[in-house]
This record gives sequence, C-alpha cells and structure tokens, in this order.
Amino acid sequence: MNPIGETPSGLSPRASQPRGASKNEVKVNNMEGKLIVISGFSGAGKGTVIQKLMQEHDGYALSVSMTTRQPRPGEVDGVDYHFVSNEMFEDLVKKDGFLEHAGFVDNYYGTPRAFVEENRKAGRDVLLEIEVQGAGQIHDLFPEAMLIFIAPPTAQELKTRLFGRGTDMGERGMKRLRRAKEEAPSIPSYPYLIINGDVDACAESLQSVITGAWTPQSPDGPHIGGEIITDPAEKEAFARNFSAQLENVFDTK
Repeated sequence: MNPIGETPSGLSPRASQPRGASKNEVKVNNMEGKLIVISGFSGAGKGTVIQKLMQEHDGYALSVSMTTRQPRPGEVDGVDYHFVSNEMFEDLVKKDGFLEHAGFVDNYYGTPRAFVEENRKAGRDVLLEIEVQGAGQIHDLFPEAMLIFIAPPTAQELKTRLFGRGTDMGERGMKRLRRAKEEAPSIPSYPYLIINGDVDACAESLQSVITGAWTPQSPDGPHIGGEIITDPAEKEAFARNFSAQLENVFDTK
C-alpha cells in the first residue's frame, strides 16, 4: 500500500496550547516546529510518558493516529486514536492524507498528514507516537525529524506491563512480545534511547532531549528512572540483552 490522503470529516486531533496562548490564538513563528517521533515496544509506557510530558510542558501538538483496531476500555475516539474500519483506512490509503502507515499485530495504523503540517507551520513541536516501521517512513520523508525510542528496563518488566492489560492476555500478549523481539534490533538506529523506569523521570528526560537541554556532556546527567542512552555501542548492547531476555520470557511464559 502507498501513503494515504485526507482524514475523515469530523476528526479533531488533540493539541496542547503553546505556553501563554489562548485557545483561539495561533502561535506566530517564522520557524517550523520540530517533528518528534517516539517509538517503543507495546507496553513500554510511551503513551503515558507523552501524556505526562504534555501535562507538564506546553507548546506541543500530539498527532492522534488512525487505527483499525478495536478501542480498549477507557479509550476515546479522537483522543487516543481515530478508530476506523478497514474499508475506510484502505480507502484513505489511495488518497494522500497519511504521512505514514503500517500494519501492526493484525491491524493498520497511520499518521494523518494535515494535522502535522499545519501545526509545524504554526511553530508547534509535533509529537508522533508510532512504531518502528512507520518511524522509518517518517525519517525518509523528514530527515530532520528527531527519533526517540522508549523502552522498559527489562523484558520481564515489559511482560508484566503487557499481561497486566486485560486485552493483552494469552496469545495476543505473546504476539506483542514476539513483535518486541522483532523491533529490538532497530533500537540502535534511534539517536536517543530513554529507559522508562519511572514515568515522571522519563517525561523529564524526554523534555530535556527535545529542548536540547541534555547532552552527553551535561553535568547533571539524566533523571534517575529515565536514563538517556546515545552511545551506539551501549544502544546495541541494550538491544542485544533485551532480545536475550525476551527468549527467557518465552521459555517461562
């Protein structure tokens, strides 16, 4: 399939207001906002970290992805995802309204184009929460995009988080763990790896990376519970060790 076109009428992606701006005010800025791609294993807690980031810091616009999967308990259409049918999604693929789209665990996911372009032109930093395949498509289109991978400290922690979800018990949960093993080798291709050991700390580490406040030479270092890894060898070691841990998780499922 090729990237898609316009989003269905009535969809209203969520965005945080720039600091000091009223709800009706559009930020005037001669510079385009940043494009920040955030990936992570299903169950890594990236969505929770993003929510915390937006609660604590203004000026971000969160692109709400479109998906064909069924809503989980508590999820709201147009807030967590735009939930659509396979037919609607595939019809949109024929137009040019997605920046990227991909299949993930038997469902489609895609990033609506117009929301991203409009908010970047307004000077807002746009957050995209997308999986590895989609992140590669975005990077091909926008080489300047900032790519960040969020991972739990261990594979056992990932299993605990996944199987704590009522919708991910049994074979579906194991599918997500197997997908994590497929995705782990891609971690070194992300310039930034942030370990989500604590949501608050991880969100602050994410903010530091996005704003450029953190560098490998930063005197204060990353927040405890939100370790930031940029060294290629360290990222490769983490990915390799995580994959090995997943093998043990499969053996003890």
